[in-house]
Amino acid sequence: MPRKALGYQLRRVLTGGLFMYAIIETGGKQYRAEEGKIVRVEKLPAEKGEAVQFEKVLMCVNDEKTEVGKPYLESCKVEGRVVGVGRGRKIIVFKYKPKKNYRRKQGHRQPYTDVLISSISI
Repeated sequence: MPRKALGYQLRRVLTGGLFMYAIIETGGKQYRAEEGKIVRVEKLPAEKGEAVQFEKVLMCVNDEKTEVGKPYLESCKVEGRVVGVGRGRKIIVFKYKPKKNYRRKQGHRQPYTDVLISSISI
């Protein structure tokens, strides 16, 4: 059996036979969301412990079928709870022009929100 198929079979055994995930869009990016997993997304206007709902679901996959939206699925909703808010590691933005004594150094830390996916409903 291929390695990918073994992982799928093991996941079905561990989750009691039910396997479901969804592709959601938030903050201009797309994420794969599975029940019980933590997804790190762009900063959301929600505090720690609040419930969030993702309306923009691009694709929903379960054991029986795969649904693909055009562009979004109205029938599928993904719900989660904010478990953490923070900022990513610092990156340095350095601008430099040779022979002109022009140097600019600036740091940036991208804010993020950690969301625990609680349910995927079709």
